[in-house]
Parts: sequence; structure tokens; C-alpha cells
Amino acid sequence: MCNGSIMDKLISFSMPLMLSGILQLMFNAVDIIVVGQFSGSEALAAVGSTTALIAVFTNLFIGISLGANVLAARFYASGKHKEMSETVHTAITLALISGVIMAFAGLIFSRLALEIMGTPDNVIDHSTLYMRIYFLGMPFFMLYNYGAAVLRAVGDTKRPLFYLIISGLANAGINMLLVIVFHMGVAGVAIGTVISQGISCILVLRCLHCSEGSYQLRFSKLTIKGYYLRQIFQVGIPAGIQSTVINISNALLQSSVNSFGSIAMAGYTAANNIFGFLYVSVNAVTQSCMSFTSQNYGVRKTKRMDKVLLDCVILSFAVSFTLGCGAYFFGDKLLRLYTSDPKVIQCGIEILAYTTIPYFCCGIMDLIPGALRGMGRSGVPMILSIIGTVGTRIVWIFGLFPHHRSLSFLFISYPVSWIITIILQVICYYFVRKKVHKIILNL
Repeated sequence: MCNGSIMDKLISFSMPLMLSGILQLMFNAVDIIVVGQFSGSEALAAVGSTTALIAVFTNLFIGISLGANVLAARFYASGKHKEMSETVHTAITLALISGVIMAFAGLIFSRLALEIMGTPDNVIDHSTLYMRIYFLGMPFFMLYNYGAAVLRAVGDTKRPLFYLIISGLANAGINMLLVIVFHMGVAGVAIGTVISQGISCILVLRCLHCSEGSYQLRFSKLTIKGYYLRQIFQVGIPAGIQSTVINISNALLQSSVNSFGSIAMAGYTAANNIFGFLYVSVNAVTQSCMSFTSQNYGVRKTKRMDKVLLDCVILSFAVSFTLGCGAYFFGDKLLRLYTSDPKVIQCGIEILAYTTIPYFCCGIMDLIPGALRGMGRSGVPMILSIIGTVGTRIVWIFGLFPHHRSLSFLFISYPVSWIITIILQVICYYFVRKKVHKIILNL
């Protein structure tokens, strides 16, 4: 990451990340397709109504894993083996603790959270059941994500992809067995998800355990080192808060969709799953930007850090604009994979019309905070993202939407909030970059 040309390395690093995210969503899409085709639109709506809530519950801890990624990448690039090892063991211990906390939180608060969101009575029992089973797999989910973050920090994105393929195929097979053969509906897809998360967790922990480098995992050494935990939190907590608050705004948007009934909820579920493919594609570039920036920050290569961001902007635009156009022009055909109900499809098309082609704005919006986190600066971009993205959507949902009640108007808030946030983040990056370069030159 610290020498030679950048673009080809960015592509080879981000492609497995991109494929991992796409495959994960494809397997999740199998969940939604199976339950939608074989259990009906209410079951489809039940699974979809939990998406934003699950993200709110989990994204704080997933954001903290970015802090582990940044710190591990910095120590690995600078050859600090002891610090690298202690960071790995602190991160994995944190993952286990946070996974157990999330499991209990999901079991206790799932129904209350769904009631607050205004989930319809004909859906809420199935939604609660799905969430409670899903959250039982949180320890597996957290351990996989933190373990994969360590592997990405050392430049390995291929093995997490391989593990995801194995667990995803298992997920798809178990889901079809439990839903189609045993008619278990939403419970079947939730159980399949938990089992597949357990498989991916075991594979990534085994990989770290068998490694010979400074990131080797020894279960007897699992502990929390306060010094490294503070540094992980310094980058990770702002990233996690940013992601959590943005997903709270998405949950508010889900509540607005819920007010249109189960047909609109099902349409949003299908469209949101397609939308997710765009997100994981540009997020792979953002993750690459953060890892490359962090390693180059560790060896004080400031000009290379600038080139990393520029190449990432080019790559993110190319990927997101291509996929966004494809999702828009083939939207009706893609939606038919999820449901045959024409009303559900029409709702999905309305949503895709305003969220797909301009998605390159979201990619650029996320890249700048990714670069700043790679430099160890995470607080200010968090605040600006909350103001620009969440603030805009709250004003839109509570101030403008009640006077223009339609799905189309509701989802125009997406591109509007992206553009406002980009402007704020560019201004932030200019001043932070100037300060960071000055600090490095004076070292």
C-alpha cells in the first residue's frame, strides 16, 4: 500500500471487498426472495421492516471495528509487532463482549423498537420473531467483522471473501430447506442467517489463529488493553455514532414508509435490497481508502495520501455510476425477482427512481470521512455527516413530507442530503489535511 502505483492496488484490494459485500447481499436477497415468493408479501414486509432497526442496533459496534482496522494497519505498516498483536487481541475481545451485549439487547428491546416505528399489527409478530432469532447470532457476527477488519488491515481481502462464499452458500441452502420444505417462514430465514454467521466466524478466527505474523490470534491472550482500546475508540466511536445516527434517520424514513401500509413496506424492502448492492460497492472503495491512507500515514507519506483519495474518487464514481444506471434501467426486472405483486413492484420503482443514478454522490460523501479516519481524525467528519445527512432528512420527513405525502417525494431526500454533506465534508477535509500535513512535516 505504501509503494508503487496506487490505482491497480486499490482495484485488487477493493474488488474482493466489493465481491464480499455483493455476495453477502445476494445471499440476503435469497432470504428475501424465498420468503417473498413462498410466504407472501406480509412475510416479505416483516423481514424488511427490521433492516433499518438492525442497522441502528449494530452499526455502533461495526463502526468501532473501523478503529481496529485503522490502528492495526498503522502498526503493521510501521513494523510494530508487539503493538499489532495487542491490538488484535483487544479488538477480538471487544467483539465478543459487544456481540453478547447486542444479543441481549435484541432479545429484550426488539418488539418495543418495532412498536415505536409504527410497524403494522399484521406484520409486527413476524418482525419480532425474526429480530429475536437474528440477534442470537450477534456474537458470531461481531467476531467475523472484527476478524475481517484485522485481515483487511494487513492487505488481505481475499480470505474473508472465500469464507463469506462458504457461509453464504450454507445460508442460502438452509433458508430454502427451512422455508420451502419445512414452511418455517421468517423463522427459517433467521435461523439460516445465524448458522451462516457461525460458520464465517469460525473460519475467520481459525485463519487468525493459524497465521504466523504479528496478527496471530491466541485465545489464551484475549484481553482488553486500555491503551489500544482508547485508540480504537478514538477513531471507531465517531464512525459508529455517525453510522448509527444515519441509520436512525433511515429508521424514521422506514416509519414514514410504514404509514403507507404493508404493500409499500414490501416494495421498500425489495428496492432497499437492490439499493444495498450500490452501498456495498462504494463502501468497498471507502474501506480501501481508509486502509491505504492509514498505512501511508503510518510511514508519513503525505503526497501519497492525497493520491489515494483522488484515485478512490475516480474509482468510486466509475463503480457507483455504472451500477446506479444499471439498477435504474433494469429496476422493474430486478424487482420481479422479489415479488410478482404489481403494486409492490410499482412502489419499488418509485423508490429506485430517485436513489440509483445519483448514488455516486453518496460514494464521494463517504470517501472523505474514510480518508480522515485513516489519518486518525474521526470526530469532525462525524458531526458534519450528522448535520448534513441526518439533519436534512429530519427536516424533510417532519417538515416537508407531511405536505407532500408520496414515496417519490420522501426519497428525494436522499440525493439532497448527499449533496449538502459533500459540501460540508470538502471544507472539513481542506483544513484537516492542512493541519495533518503540517504535523507530519514537523515530526
